[in-house]
Amino acid sequence: MEPLRIVLAEDEAIIAMGIRAILQRLGFHVAARVKNGQEAVRKVRELRPDLAILDIKMPGMDGLEAARQILAERPIPIIILTAFSERQLVAEADQIGVASYLVKPVAEEDLLPAITLAVSRFQQLQDLRAEVGDLKEALMARKVIEKAKGVLMQRQGLTEEEAYRRLQKQSRDRNVPMVQLAEAILTAEEIL
Repeated sequence: MEPLRIVLAEDEAIIAMGIRAILQRLGFHVAARVKNGQEAVRKVRELRPDLAILDIKMPGMDGLEAARQILAERPIPIIILTAFSERQLVAEADQIGVASYLVKPVAEEDLLPAITLAVSRFQQLQDLRAEVGDLKEALMARKVIEKAKGVLMQRQGLTEEEAYRRLQKQSRDRNVPMVQLAEAILTAEEIL
């Protein structure tokens, strides 16, 4: 299994070297180390890493704004590093969608669980989003099919069950998804 590829954004060289050493000891690959938010956004776009660790206070664009831009463009798990444990910053990081928040100095025993949980929670969230999308799509398809059934019932004097069976049969006979057939019926109804 390939090691996680990480973009590390930390403007203080000594801290960055320490975190990089910890990450390497833990078996992770630091794909890039950058010094500000703009570089972090660019490197994430360019390298497509598995995770980003962003310092909250950096020159130019801060870590929260970088996280916001990264998550809007290409969602990945993000851990925010900070010397401050202010509730407002934690709340803002949470609102943006940051996966974890670590207060410096970062210790090896803190970093591994943060990374593990960030990646796991991020994957769970992605799975839930996909499931919600699938459910929304299924619900929309169901609504279209119900409307088409209503048209068939009204136009051809069929019962609900007969209209549904007719849609199923036509769908099979034409090798067309039922929702596509239902959309065609509704379009034809609009024209008439």
